[in-house]
Amino acid sequence: MVSNSSGLEENAAQGAEAANSAPENTPVPSDDATAAPASVPAPAESTSESAPSPTENTATPAPVPAGPPSDAASDLPFGRGELVTATIVETSPTSIKLDLGGKAVGTIKGSELDRMSPRDLEDLKTGSTVTVYFLGSRDKEGQYIVSVNQAAEAQDWQRAEEYRVSQEPYDTRIAGYNRGGLIVKFGRLRGFVPQSQMNAERRRTSEEQTPDERWSGMVNEAIVVKVMEVDHERNRLILSERMASKESREKRKESLISQLQVGEERVGRVVSLEDFGAFVDVGGAEGLVHLTELSWQHVNHPREMLKVGEEVKVRVISIDPNAKRIGLSMKQLASDPWDIVATTYVNGQLVKATVTKLTKFGAFAQITDLPEIEGLIHISELSERRVLHPREVVNEGDVLTLRIVKMDVKERRLGLSLKRVNSSEYMDIDWGDTPSE
Repeated sequence: MVSNSSGLEENAAQGAEAANSAPENTPVPSDDATAAPASVPAPAESTSESAPSPTENTATPAPVPAGPPSDAASDLPFGRGELVTATIVETSPTSIKLDLGGKAVGTIKGSELDRMSPRDLEDLKTGSTVTVYFLGSRDKEGQYIVSVNQAAEAQDWQRAEEYRVSQEPYDTRIAGYNRGGLIVKFGRLRGFVPQSQMNAERRRTSEEQTPDERWSGMVNEAIVVKVMEVDHERNRLILSERMASKESREKRKESLISQLQVGEERVGRVVSLEDFGAFVDVGGAEGLVHLTELSWQHVNHPREMLKVGEEVKVRVISIDPNAKRIGLSMKQLASDPWDIVATTYVNGQLVKATVTKLTKFGAFAQITDLPEIEGLIHISELSERRVLHPREVVNEGDVLTLRIVKMDVKERRLGLSLKRVNSSEYMDIDWGDTPSE
């Protein structure tokens, strides 16, 4: 088996050699009633109701039927399985006669015509040129039997290999599903997208227990894939949406970066939460709202204020075309709390605050009336006595009355004091016109 990054277990890979039929409970729409599907792999745990059982390939190419008269291989005008350009010379409801490049007369059997759609039959007119699959046997009249359907399928296998080599994205639709993933159309073939090769958004919506709950609503949806593995002999065609999505995202990001401007505001959707921030899709590409740009208030993790899938308003604060990075901010769309500090608070004022963090050099406290602002109670401002560590005086969660002893709005620093709350130094402020807590 060809090695790939699908993440399938070995037993799931063996299931790729499945029979050419979709699960019975899965609708598989087709524009061509004669399409010969490629094998659809399914994990070993799939049940007979949700996925085909693993078998060896039985679909393509069909076994060469025996038919008189028998020719030695050296006497055949073409090799068995060879694709031949032929011209239709005569048509009837039961067969079509063709000129095989002036070397022989071929015929398309009535049984194949019966399986063809009316649209395809209309194309088989006298004088038309068509590519056929040379089977190497003859009918009772001595004409070589050829197949249009198997020729089309063989050409799709060739095209699939070309897509595998070029890694060009392929646009198609979801035709069905089994327990292991999605079945998609590739010309007349059917390829398989394992669950591990779906894009992140589709995987997030596939956490239900049954295939119907997971993927039934996706049938007929458009999907872009890349070909990962082609094995005609085993009738195995493995595709990846994840690989195509990554390339598509990069292209969308390049396009978006060329359009975005710093300062622009956009509505986006949260796609993932990381320890360092949140990724937000802002029109087909993702930008990062760093942890420090989520809120003016201290945030330990993005999950404290955001959920995946949530719509948020952001401002573009940086664009790096070379690194293809977009920096976003949510807090810059909110009022700057330091403007309130500058206009409302004064040195010496008493405030209520909650201790949020202890360090060797002091304790941080969050202002009750302005939770976006934290000030520092330096260790020297905790008590008149010598303190070795803040825990000797305060604990996290303590609600205290503190005095503002330093304000630096430009540097966004606020100094607080516990020991000077009752200091006579501030008697005039405490008893004067300045509001106190």
